[in-house]
Amino acid sequence: MLKIENLSNTIADKAILKGLSLTINAGEIHAIMGPNGAGKSTLAYTLGGRPGYEVTGGSATFDGQDLFELEPHERAAAGLFLGFQYPVEIPGVSNLQFLRESLNSQRRARGEEPLSGGDFIKLAKEKAALLNMDMDMLKRPVNVGFSGGEKKRNEMVQMGILDPKLAILDETDSGLDIDALKTVGAGINAIMRQKEGGPDKAVLLITHYQRLLDYVKPDFVHVLAGGKIVKSGGPELALELEREGYVDVVGAGIAA
Repeated sequence: MLKIENLSNTIADKAILKGLSLTINAGEIHAIMGPNGAGKSTLAYTLGGRPGYEVTGGSATFDGQDLFELEPHERAAAGLFLGFQYPVEIPGVSNLQFLRESLNSQRRARGEEPLSGGDFIKLAKEKAALLNMDMDMLKRPVNVGFSGGEKKRNEMVQMGILDPKLAILDETDSGLDIDALKTVGAGINAIMRQKEGGPDKAVLLITHYQRLLDYVKPDFVHVLAGGKIVKSGGPELALELEREGYVDVVGAGIAA
């Protein structure tokens, strides 16, 4: 589904990613962990197409397409979803209207018929219920007055409605209490893990801590340090990192 080979980039002429390679297949959940400044969020923003993140080497293909040849909205229409560490507020814009327009713009880009108002409300209710989110919150302006946990739940509802092939979630656990963490983890599993007929989606979780992985079980865990993946393993690697720390597991000089 996603194949990254020797990816390098710069931000304001500063090299961040330095030859990163990663392959994610349909049906897999990958977690990326690493110290501050390692390039975790930079990887997410580069894949999502955020301006200012200049690719200087390597490649990334998504379902066989050259990802970097696509504009951000084209990447979204192709099935890529980027969840932010700090979801933004959009005053004056109804959450429901924002989500309906987002979904229908993607459907039109794929040659599909837009959803009617009634069909969209039915879908929104279904996805909000998975996250224990009251529909009244979806009638409010996007994220305005929401707590940190409510913003993350709202973003997971967005993910459920848009139904992407690949969800890249940048520190979704940031700012969540235990109850919200359980709810968000359950929502990710319910929405993304498997569809009737077999798995067809994938998730890339970016996190500092192992705690989210108690609720979203990854198939693979990777350590990103110094702009590249320096160690990979199964779920036990996250536990080792939590117990021992990055330096003891990966070695000194991991931020170099």
